[in-house]
Amino acid sequence: MSVHRDERRLTAPDILARKGGVPIAMLTSYHAHTAGLCDRHCDSILVGDSLGMVMHGLETTVPVTLDMMILQGLAVMRGSKRALVVVDMPFGSYEASKEQAFHSAARIMKETGCGAIKLEGGVRMGETIRFLVERGIPVMGHVGLTPQSINTLGSFRAQGRSPDDWAPIEADAAAVAEAGAFAVVLEAIAEPLAAKITRDVPIPTIGIGASAACDGQVLVLEDMLGLSPRVPKFVKRYGDLGPAIERAVAAYAEEVRSRTFPGPENVYPMKKAT
Repeated sequence: MSVHRDERRLTAPDILARKGGVPIAMLTSYHAHTAGLCDRHCDSILVGDSLGMVMHGLETTVPVTLDMMILQGLAVMRGSKRALVVVDMPFGSYEASKEQAFHSAARIMKETGCGAIKLEGGVRMGETIRFLVERGIPVMGHVGLTPQSINTLGSFRAQGRSPDDWAPIEADAAAVAEAGAFAVVLEAIAEPLAAKITRDVPIPTIGIGASAACDGQVLVLEDMLGLSPRVPKFVKRYGDLGPAIERAVAAYAEEVRSRTFPGPENVYPMKKAT
């Protein structure tokens, strides 16, 4: 008699244990069907607030709401079975106080069933991260380029290009680790700095535009598939689906307009009477 065993979903401690080991593969997803595809190959799926730009055509992630994150987080949980699902905390949902952060994070986890949340900020968010972790919420940090701060940064430019600029980013990563985060995203920072932080902190570093020196990598799925019209320079395109989709749409529209679109008789041929 065979015994059926469901595959266990990865957890934050599983990702933490990968420090210095096999690199962690992570991609974003916002839909059940793409989550299912990513789930077969990735250790973690990030429901990123980048959905504001990718799905809704926003210029930045700032307008994204908690309800938007919860809706897409729930879809990703439905579509995945194995990967650790991490949901971004959107701008304005956690910065006011550690209590506000807890209420927002608890709502995300209760309503989606995800395994962790991610928030941006280093030293300034240390107390909040500790508060969340002590109350049972696994936290992934995010330092370097922090897109939610775009209005103060001024542009999506790389951070830490000069060694003179390293100290604040190093302090941010150290603060996130010390506060109890299980991993930290390093975004758009120079390779030597990413390598140094990866050596210095006891938690996995997940790079996005921060070189292969990190313990893992994350990309926006639509960027690496060639679906996004504008992508950062560091993104390698593993597919070119945008033009393929447009060709398919054009072929469909042409058939409709020329009245050559297949009808029921072509798709479901009638049986001959006997």
